[in-house]
Amino acid sequence: MATVKIGTRGSKLALSQTGQITEKLSAVGGFIAEIVPVKTEGDILTGPLSQMGGTGVFAAALRDTLLNGGVDVAVHSLKDLPTTAVPGLTLGAIPVRADARDALCARDGLKLAELPQGAKVGTGSPRRAAQLLAARPDLTIVDIRGNVDTRLGRVPGLPGNPEAEPVLGKVGDLDAVVLAASGLGRIDRLDTVTEFLDTDVMLPAPGQGALALECRTADASLTTVLGQSLSAIDDQDTRLAVTAERALLARLEAGCSAPVGALAHRKGSMLYLETVVCSLDGTRSMRLKKATDGLTSVGATLLGIELAEELLAGGAGDLADLAGLA
Repeated sequence: MATVKIGTRGSKLALSQTGQITEKLSAVGGFIAEIVPVKTEGDILTGPLSQMGGTGVFAAALRDTLLNGGVDVAVHSLKDLPTTAVPGLTLGAIPVRADARDALCARDGLKLAELPQGAKVGTGSPRRAAQLLAARPDLTIVDIRGNVDTRLGRVPGLPGNPEAEPVLGKVGDLDAVVLAASGLGRIDRLDTVTEFLDTDVMLPAPGQGALALECRTADASLTTVLGQSLSAIDDQDTRLAVTAERALLARLEAGCSAPVGALAHRKGSMLYLETVVCSLDGTRSMRLKKATDGLTSVGATLLGIELAEELLAGGAGDLADLAGLA
């Protein structure tokens, strides 16, 4: 078949994770694959992500390019993908999920409990900020943007950081940053992690650690080489878990400005889902768990919806701005 074009954002992390997945996809399908970087609005705009329209700013341009035939597959970080489906597009594959946890990268090898009083910790995520403050109310949270290397550069002395004099707001001015463990792993910077944050302390974003390979619906058919190749690298347990997490998020109608964490996993004949909703300042939170033996897409979706309903009934809307209350 002709060369398959794989679309991705142009960041180091996006290109790295797309390269890894493209190798698997082309090996399975026996076709030549070309990676096509696509500039997205989220890569151009500055300021807090929550004020730019949320995670969808990274997905829109890729989806447009996919729909107009510029690429055949779009590779997304699943946590950046809006929960609303796009007519004509299908999630052709969700490969095995990487480590879903958040990771603390701190100066001098410090763990969260060891950070000094009032330590400055950088994150661009209200979810991470709220859970950090719930664990350590004394911390000073600093809103940061930029790629992984730029964020790591805010912490002095981390492995792989170039030596540089501290510059407020730019380099070496923070005590720690919190990033996704999966992203650090994909660009070989796990040596900067001083603590993988336990999910009892910090639940990740729905879909964190997972990739989504989106294609045109017609190309997802198992009668096509591309459809067969996507199906071959799809992981059913990961798909079930993220389906539950995203169904919860969709029912809450919570964007990236709402401090909502969720993590599902399959164990034996059960699918378990845990979630937390926090106030932005971390002083109040609600954490719930639920399980189902319905190991299907419908069962996973219902699990997410039912847990979201329990959150809303319990007053989660008083903690965070959840449009699902309407």
